[in-house]
Amino acid sequence: MKKLLDDPDNAVEDSLSGFAAAHAGEVEVHGLGGSGPHFVTRSGGPVTGKVGLVSGGGSGHEPLHAGFVGDGMLDAAVPGAVFTSPTPDQIVPAIQAADAGAGVLAIVKNYTGDILNFETAVELAEAEDVEVATVVVNDDVAVEDSLYTAGRRGVAGTVAVEKIAGAAAVRGDDLAGVKAVAERVIANVRSMGVALAACTVPHVGRPSFDLGDDEIEVGIGIHGEPGRHRMPMASATEITKLLVDPVVQDLQLGQGDRVLLFVNGMGGTPQSELYVVYGRARTLLEERGVTVARSLVGNYVTSLEMQGASVTVLRLDDELEQLWDAPVKTPALHW
Repeated sequence: MKKLLDDPDNAVEDSLSGFAAAHAGEVEVHGLGGSGPHFVTRSGGPVTGKVGLVSGGGSGHEPLHAGFVGDGMLDAAVPGAVFTSPTPDQIVPAIQAADAGAGVLAIVKNYTGDILNFETAVELAEAEDVEVATVVVNDDVAVEDSLYTAGRRGVAGTVAVEKIAGAAAVRGDDLAGVKAVAERVIANVRSMGVALAACTVPHVGRPSFDLGDDEIEVGIGIHGEPGRHRMPMASATEITKLLVDPVVQDLQLGQGDRVLLFVNGMGGTPQSELYVVYGRARTLLEERGVTVARSLVGNYVTSLEMQGASVTVLRLDDELEQLWDAPVKTPALHW
């Protein structure tokens, strides 16, 4: 294993320390130097009267979630250890820090640890008179169950949920309204991923699964979980079709639908190859009469240095499109 680390056991602390220094004035990282539990908030605190948004999960998926803290998206994010759910003692102060009097929406990816720990934290926060609503993101069409979850996993579609719900909160929607918008996104977003090579968790020191030089894993998760099936390496066109077809079928996309097409890198794939996948995916959608109205390409929900990509498609309507277009200013997403 070769990684740019001093001590694998301090990987998250050291990364958060650098993140705080790089984005001082935009975000504040709490708990550095052993001063308490780790969580990230927007500088200046929450916006009075606005619904707060909190999300979180294991580290190793950067820029998710801390990179999406800021104007138009999250008010707080909670990073756990690498590929490990954050604990309630981290989540509770993050929820409290995001509360500005209008309640807080917790956006939780569908992994067993995340669900359980957020449920506990929400109960504790509510006992302190914070109103909290929760949505669960489960956009991965690859599996119904995995090593980490009961039901579909939450993967790259989380970015769309956080962005669009964040815009609804800025617009002034109340907690019920922001939750309803988030649930509409969840109902209309699907993802599928592929790995060309596995990732290595720092404190483990070996790849999370073994792939031959001529093999790929289709339907992988973002924690290095094995996928739906293993097959020989194929062309970009063939691989992209394996990602797009299940998404299209699940959403029942067809003539006249308008979508956001999001091609996400898993951490170890060059941008040039992500654009190859994007081009093939767009062609496959347009051949079905689907209009690609909005696009996003890049590394937004990674799996450490995994070589691979995922395709996410969100069915849009006028309101969701407007909320996607609304201004956003975070370390990882801004327009």
